[in-house]
Amino acid sequence: MMKTRYAIVGTGGRAEFFYGSMVKEFRDTSELVAICDINQTRMNYTNDRLAKKYEYHAVPTYKADQFEEMIRQEKPDVIIVTTVDRTHHTYIIKAMELGCDVISEKPMTVDEEKCQEILDAIKRTGRQLRVTFNYRYAPHNTKIRELIMDGTIGDVHSVHFEWLLNTEHGADYFRRWHRDKRNGGGLLVHKSTHHFDLVNFWLGTQPETVFAMGDLMFYGKANAEKRGETKFYQRATGNANAKDDPFALHLDKKPSLKGLYLDAEHEDGYQRDQSVFGDGISIEDTMGVMVRYKNKAILTYSLNAYLPWEGFNVNINGSKGRIEMSVVEKSYVNSGGEKADEGALKGKSIKVFPMFAAPYQVEIEEGVGGHGGGDPVLLKDIFDKPSDDRFNRAASHVDGAMSILTGIAGNISLRTGQPVTVDKLVKF
Repeated sequence: MMKTRYAIVGTGGRAEFFYGSMVKEFRDTSELVAICDINQTRMNYTNDRLAKKYEYHAVPTYKADQFEEMIRQEKPDVIIVTTVDRTHHTYIIKAMELGCDVISEKPMTVDEEKCQEILDAIKRTGRQLRVTFNYRYAPHNTKIRELIMDGTIGDVHSVHFEWLLNTEHGADYFRRWHRDKRNGGGLLVHKSTHHFDLVNFWLGTQPETVFAMGDLMFYGKANAEKRGETKFYQRATGNANAKDDPFALHLDKKPSLKGLYLDAEHEDGYQRDQSVFGDGISIEDTMGVMVRYKNKAILTYSLNAYLPWEGFNVNINGSKGRIEMSVVEKSYVNSGGEKADEGALKGKSIKVFPMFAAPYQVEIEEGVGGHGGGDPVLLKDIFDKPSDDRFNRAASHVDGAMSILTGIAGNISLRTGQPVTVDKLVKF
């Protein structure tokens, strides 16, 4: 059987999610032929991981300005994009123009202009783009799709969706490149793309109108000063002021963080352990959004990034009843531990309240692996022959666009104070 040839651009914390499975569980169907990054030290670390952890051979490395050369030399079938969000469109478009299909880490991109460029390139080249929404594949999230598809609560009229990021995982977005809104579009794009995609997926519809409010209310130096904090630092590693700070991340304490980031700083200056109470943070940590969908359903959504526990609550109201779901996730720091711990569950519950019958608990399949058991199912769907799926969980470029456009519209609403019509942002 011919193996699919893959190359990865961006070898930071997310890349191992893909190459680890590719060269281990799916070695019979997939081949990693090259990696590309702005940082040679990070690529060397990746090759070391391939050899020592996965017993795989070293692969050719290419710097970012050699991306096109990599494609011509190594002839990959598919490019996997796991770079900083604001550069996704660059690599997606170049890859398609050179004859490759693309798998992109979420979010597909960060604003409407870049989204339009991607859509135009797909039309121009005829190549395929897939966005990796692992939350769709988690058994509890798939179960919600199944209940709604099967008419359990009739036509859905409204959804209340509350996502909680805690003081470990939530804080992590304020330590690294995500803290600059130009890099990831803020949490309404980088993180909430998962959640907006779930609502699109569950309801089988698309957003129509978005209104949002939000601000930086907990993190950042000004907020810390208001609370009476007097000890500040620029970065945590090696800093005495960070020694007893529960928000500090010490890169020299974790081999993976040291290898990927601390040892690689001399090349590009990127610091992975910046203070969450420093200056220069331009993203929000407290957000509320309202969305009207094309099927007339209404979403009320909140995201807070500094809460005591990690997880989400969803209440879905329909013409025949109500669904309530509560999920508690394990806390984690990207690249700071095992991949299976990312989004792994500590508890989950789905309860149905029929309009004229007794409420009942829904049995949920027990998933294994990261993101509530969704990661292994997604990876099999990517690197192995996909099976028939009545839930249509594989996300296309249209799904990728519709999820980010909710967040992009939310960002525009934050700036203008006005509701935003999604269909006016891009043309399909």
